[in-house]
Amino acid sequence: MKVGVNLITFGPGASEESLARWAGFAESMGYHFMMLGDHVTITADVQGRYPAPFYDPFTTLAWLAGLTRRVELGFTVIVVPYRHPLETARMAATLDRLSGGRLIFGVGVGWARQEFEVLGLPFEKRGAMTDDYLGALKAAWTQDVASYQGPFVSFKEIYTAPRPLQRPHPPIWVGGSSDAALRRTVRHGDAWHPIRSRIAFLRDEGMPKLRAIADREDRAVPALCPRIRLRLTDQPMPEETRLAGEGTMDQVRRDFEALQKLGVPYLCLDTFADDVEGSRNHEAAWRMLTSLAERAFDLPRQSLR
Repeated sequence: MKVGVNLITFGPGASEESLARWAGFAESMGYHFMMLGDHVTITADVQGRYPAPFYDPFTTLAWLAGLTRRVELGFTVIVVPYRHPLETARMAATLDRLSGGRLIFGVGVGWARQEFEVLGLPFEKRGAMTDDYLGALKAAWTQDVASYQGPFVSFKEIYTAPRPLQRPHPPIWVGGSSDAALRRTVRHGDAWHPIRSRIAFLRDEGMPKLRAIADREDRAVPALCPRIRLRLTDQPMPEETRLAGEGTMDQVRRDFEALQKLGVPYLCLDTFADDVEGSRNHEAAWRMLTSLAERAFDLPRQSLR
C-alpha cells in the first residue's frame, strides 16, 4: 500500500516556504505521493472552510514537480465543471509530461454553491456536467486529433498534443460517496476516492455498492483509494464514532490493516482538523506523520520508499 499526504495549500499557514517544506518532508520521509485541493474563487462559503490565500492546484503541482523527483503528485480533488475540459486536458497532460508521468487526477463535482454562481455555472447540473466533461477529457487525452459531442461541451478535430505521458491517461480518482458518485467512479474512474469515512462504511456499504454497480454495468471494479483524517490521540476514541485514522496509534494501525484487507493500493493522509489557525503549525503535522511512518507500519522509514 502506497501512503501519501494531503498538503495545506490554503489559509494563514500556506506560503511558498511551507509548500516547499511539505514537499521536502514528504519525499525525504519516504511518503509515496502528495495531493492538494481545488477552488477557483474564494467566495464566502469557501472562505469559511478553506480561506484565502488559496494556491492554484495546477500551478502549485507544476512548481512542486520541479522541486521533487520521486513522489507522485495528485489532486484531491479538481472540481471538474469549473474549467472547460479542453483547458483542463491540456494543463493536466502538460503537468503529467513535465513531472515524468507522476500525476494522479482526482476529480469531484464541487459543493460551494456561491462559487458556482460567481463562475456562472448551474449548481444543480454539476453532476451531469462532470460526467460529460470526463468523457471530453478522455477524448482529448487519447486522440491526437479529438472530437467529442456531449450535452454540455462539443468539439471537432482538435489537435491535442502533448498527450499525457501515462497511457491512456493519468489515473482518474473519483471523489464522493453518493450513488451518483459511485456510478461515476465505475463509468469513468480508475479508483474511488472517498474522504473522511469510517472503516465500517467502506467495508460494509461503500465497496459492496461499488461492486454491485460494476457488476450491473459489466465493468471492472475500481480500486479503493481513500483520503482519511489523521488525528493521533493519547486516549482511545469510541469505535462507534471515530473516523478512520483517528485515535491512538494502535487504533490507527488497525485501520491501516483493515484498509490493506480491502485491497487499498493508495492511502492519502489528511492532517487538517478543520482548525484554520491550527494549520499554521506545520511542525505538529510533520511530527505526527513522522511518528506514523516509524511506528504504525512497523517498518523502518526507508521501507516506505
